[in-house]
Order: sequence, then structure tokens, then C-alpha cells
Amino acid sequence: MIAKPPPFDPTALRVRADLRQLALDPARAGWHCVRRGVWLPPGAWEALPVDQQFEAFVFATLLSCQEPQDVIMCGPAAAAVWGMPSIDPWPRVVHVLDPDRQMGPSRYIRPRGGAPVQPREVKGALVTPPARTVIDLACTGSMENALAAADYALREKLCTRADLETEAAALAPGARGRSVCRVLVDLADGLSGSAGESLSRLVMFRANFSRPVLQREYRDELGLIGYVDFDLPGLIGEFDGKIKYKVPPTATPEEASTIVWEEKIREDRLRRIKPVARWTWSVARTPGALARLLISHGLRPLPRSTWFDLGERPAS
Repeated sequence: MIAKPPPFDPTALRVRADLRQLALDPARAGWHCVRRGVWLPPGAWEALPVDQQFEAFVFATLLSCQEPQDVIMCGPAAAAVWGMPSIDPWPRVVHVLDPDRQMGPSRYIRPRGGAPVQPREVKGALVTPPARTVIDLACTGSMENALAAADYALREKLCTRADLETEAAALAPGARGRSVCRVLVDLADGLSGSAGESLSRLVMFRANFSRPVLQREYRDELGLIGYVDFDLPGLIGEFDGKIKYKVPPTATPEEASTIVWEEKIREDRLRRIKPVARWTWSVARTPGALARLLISHGLRPLPRSTWFDLGERPAS
């Protein structure tokens, strides 16, 4: 798996008033304006992954609040602070919890109703707890985003499946997204290694393929080959997404060649045991493309889904 980038440090943000005290004009000095009145040093914005760019926007918006200590971020904003991925583009607003519905919207802030919570503090900001954040995403956004977030939360041990079940059960009968949340809790799996794998698994579920075993170990006479993303009937599935063949930017040509060669050897060993299908983000995100790819490798959809009634629930 790709090494995770270092976490975003919100202390890198600077407000215009502080910079003026240093006799610094950020626009002329090459600083990046994250949002009106809040800046990052030259080069800092470009070095951030897209998820952390939204996180920087969230913290910049918090800096601009009159009473930031009272703001509880929720939905995508809370997800970004927790480090959860997003498959859809991040919004250009910050959602904050407003149980009493007393706040009005502003250019960058959107209040959202919901049951009160005991917030958690992360990097100095108040956010909804991980399980609540995931359930909020399922109720107000796409299943793709919610599943990627749920898998991440379980994988990083931010919460347990029981936590997700409790939050889903707390939704009132008839509440928006309640049925979606029940499916989400059953689908979530901490063995999923990336947002792309989460998306791929959701496609398999919707297409009525057999439920894959994740991260199954494969060995041969030489020993351990590795752990595959998806073990399916008669087929191994591997989501690439710039992971398997990732070459660090600092790698020498010789090191890059070694990385690619070692993965080729790994796949050759796997293919002696079982056929291997590989796909990328473009395939996973194109409607019908992944299903067609799996069918072309001999996998067939089942007459009805057996993900929840014939298989054991994955471990938290």
C-alpha cells in the first residue's frame, strides 16, 4: 500500500492580520489564499493531496468564525478532519452541526440539523465522532463516499462496527437514509485497503457478484506471494489505482525498474494458481465497466444477492 502522507498541520495557516504585523503582503510573497483572509506559505498548498486541501479549507473557515470553540463540524468537514477519503469531489462549503436550527448559512458555512452529540477534539477543532460522521455521510451523500469513509474508520480503528450499528439504530423511523445506513453497516469492512477498493466492492455488490474475500493470503512452493485485494470464485481481483506499481518520485531508474519487476513476478506466481483481473479508477468509476471486465474473466452475477444471508459478516 502507498505510504500515507503526513497529516495536515493547521498551524501552518495564517490570517492576513497576523501577516500584516510582520510587514508581509501574502499575495505578493507567493502565499496561497485558502479562503478570504487565510493563507498558506508558498508551495504548501500545492504539496497537499486533494483531501488535505479540503481539510485546509475547513480549518481556514474555522479560523474565520467568531467563536470557533463553539463550532462542531459534521458531514464532509468532519470526515476530512478525521482523514476519511472522499470519492466524490469535496464541497466548497463547511457543514456544521446545528441541532436547534438557530444558525443561518453564510458563504462558506452550511448549518445542518441533527441529534446533539458529544463532540471529539481533533487538531484543536470540534467534530462529530467517527461513527456519527459516517452515518451522516450515508444519510446526506452518496453510498460510495459513505462506504469509503466507513471502511477507513474501521481500518484505522476510529470506531467499531458496533459504533456504526448504534448510530444507525438511533435514526428515527422514516428518517432520510435509514435503510441505506443498514446496508452500509453490513457492507463496511476494515480489510478494504483504499477508497478505490471500497468503490469496487460496492460495484460488485450492486451487480450481484459473489461477495469477495478481502486480503486473502496466497502462497506457493516459494513461500508467501502476498495478499490479494479481492479473492473471488475462480478469479483474483486487483485494484491498481497507482498503488501496486507506485514508484516514489525520489526513486532512481534502477529502483523504479525493480518495483515494477517485483510486481510482475508476484503476478506471474499468482496466475499459476488463479486468473488475475486488474482495473484502475477509470474502470471502477465508469458505470458497468467493472462488471463487464469481471464477466470477461469468467465471473458471473448470481440470480440474487447472497452477501448478507449466506456469508458471515466481516470482522470489524
